[in-house]
Amino acid sequence: MAYHGRMFAPAAALQLTREERAEIDRIVADRRTPQKLARRARIIALAADGTPNRQIAALLSVSRPTVIAQRRRFEEMGLRGLVKDRTRRPGRRPLAAATVKKIVDATRGVAPANATQWTTRSMAAWAGVSRAAVHRIWVQHGLQPHRVETFKVSNDPQLAEKVRDIVGLYLDPPDKALVLSVDEKTSIQALDRTQPGLPMKKGRCQTMTHDYKRHGTTTLFAALNLLDGKVIGQCTPRHRAKEFIAFLRKIDRETPAELDLHIVVDNYSAHKTEAVNRWLKRHRRFHLHFTPTSASWLNLVESWFATLTKQQLRRGVFRSVDELLQAIDNYLVRYNATPTRFVWTKDADAILEKIDRARATLARKIGK
Repeated sequence: MAYHGRMFAPAAALQLTREERAEIDRIVADRRTPQKLARRARIIALAADGTPNRQIAALLSVSRPTVIAQRRRFEEMGLRGLVKDRTRRPGRRPLAAATVKKIVDATRGVAPANATQWTTRSMAAWAGVSRAAVHRIWVQHGLQPHRVETFKVSNDPQLAEKVRDIVGLYLDPPDKALVLSVDEKTSIQALDRTQPGLPMKKGRCQTMTHDYKRHGTTTLFAALNLLDGKVIGQCTPRHRAKEFIAFLRKIDRETPAELDLHIVVDNYSAHKTEAVNRWLKRHRRFHLHFTPTSASWLNLVESWFATLTKQQLRRGVFRSVDELLQAIDNYLVRYNATPTRFVWTKDADAILEKIDRARATLARKIGK
C-alpha cells in the first residue's frame, strides 16, 4: 500500500454569537482599526466561515500556528482576546544617558590602566554594566577599539601645489598625453612553506604553515595607465637609478611615440639622480610629477600593488625566484587581458581640507 503522508482533518468552523459576528465585521470594515487588530479579526471571521487553518494562513500571510493560537484565544476569552495583548515580560530598563556618555567618552579618549585598548570585558567591569550593553553602545556609536589604522600627515612645504598638480592630472588629464602612475614594489620574497597546506572544506578554511623558507627577492617596477587600467611591469634584482632608467626605456617602447607621458612618482632618491635628469632631457615627452613626502596614497599604482598582493603573492608558494618572476609575469598577462580602471574621485580641495583638519587635531593633541 502506498503511503500518502499524514492527513489533518480541517478544524470545525468557529462558533460566534450574532453580536460577536457583528463586532468582528465592524472591526474589519473600520479603516481606522490598527493593522494588528484587523488581522486578528480577519482570522476569526474566516475561521467562523469554516475556512481551513492552512488556507487562512496563506490568505493573510501568517503562520498556521498563529491562526491556531488566535482561534484558541478567542475560544477562551471571546472579543476581549482580540483587543488585549498577552502579557509579556518587561524588557530591561535602558541605560542612563550619563552612563552611555561615560562609556563612549572613555572608549574614545581614556586608555585602560593595564592595556592599550578597551575590550567589552574590561569596559563592562569598569563601567559596571554587561558586556552585551557595551557591545550595543559601541555598535550604535560606530566605535571599534580593537582596530587601529596607521597614518602620517605630510609636512611637505609644497604639499598643496603637489596635491593640486597630481589630482589635476587624475581628474583632467592633458590632451594628447598619457598619465602613468609609477612605483616600485620592493623586496617581494619568494617564500616556500615548510609543509604543504590543507585545502578548504566544509567547516574549515584553507590552512598554511606559519613558517617558511626564503629563496630570494625581486623588485617589481610598475606603471599603471590611467586611461585603460593596463599595467607595464618589469622585475629587477635591485631598484637603483640604473634600473629606474631601464624601466623608463620600457615605458618609452610600449607607449605611442606621439603622446606626452606624465609620470607620477614618489620622492625616492633613485628617481632624482643626475643620471635620471640627463635621460629625461634627452626624452622630452617624459614629465615627472613627484608626490608630496609621506603621501604615497596619492600614487594610484599603490592600489594595484595591493590587488597584486591579495590575489597572487600573499598565499603564493614559490620555490625559487624564477617561480616568483613567472607568477608575476603570468599575473600581468591575465590582468592586462581584462584590466580594471582605477578612477580618482576626490578633488584637491576636499583632500587639503581633510589634511588641515588632521593637522589641527594633531596640534591640539601636542598642546595638551
